[in-house]
Amino acid sequence: MKYKKGDLVTRISHGHDIIFKVINIVDNKYILKGIEIRLYADANEEDLNLYNQKVKYDKGISIRDERSKDDFFYMPPRILQLDGDSEFLKRCLNYYQDNNVYAVGKKIKEDNMGYHVVNLLKKYQPNILVISGHDSYNKKANDTTNIKNYKNSIHFINAVKEARKYESDHNKLIIIAGACQSDYEDLIKAGADFASSPKRINIHALDPAIIATTLSLTKRTEVVNLIELLNKTKYGPDGIGGIECNGLMYVGYPR
Repeated sequence: MKYKKGDLVTRISHGHDIIFKVINIVDNKYILKGIEIRLYADANEEDLNLYNQKVKYDKGISIRDERSKDDFFYMPPRILQLDGDSEFLKRCLNYYQDNNVYAVGKKIKEDNMGYHVVNLLKKYQPNILVISGHDSYNKKANDTTNIKNYKNSIHFINAVKEARKYESDHNKLIIIAGACQSDYEDLIKAGADFASSPKRINIHALDPAIIATTLSLTKRTEVVNLIELLNKTKYGPDGIGGIECNGLMYVGYPR
């Protein structure tokens, strides 16, 4: 085999649009994982090209923090992120830290998220739950309504449903769910407040964290501008959609 696990590659047939890491080789097929995009794919050797340049990772948009040294005090919510990718999870946790919001992250395989989510909700009592990892949609099937055409959407949906059994009030727990090309409509129906992907396109590794951070730094008395929020993500409302809600940051006085 020309390539080995850990190599960075691009696909000739897709115009080298996404940089992937080779994570496995099965039956002469290379199993690929996007290094910036939450996408799984596979490819034949002849479709791949070695990427030997230095990768410049996107650090994401910086969310404006309204907290200042005045007589008020501010209490952002707690975030719990379940992620099927340890590298992406670490980047999201760094993003939360850079924007001064509190978050706990757990690396859990997509197909196990539904089994663990309730116990983790009980343990950490978050106000925001992020459920993400990798996904893909079989475009050749040409049927977005069939859950079998998605690699991991069913696992995200199950996790959302279990979370909603634990906390049904959307004002107490906001859920952000999905990855690249996920089943947006069924994630929303399952109880997610924000989900990917309305147009079955890719999303960036940091997109769920950008949504969660913006909600964290918006006051509870303020309705989040949904269009502005979605436009902070890499591909806007084509990649992530959601429902209108209030922010989650408490403001008190005096400090």
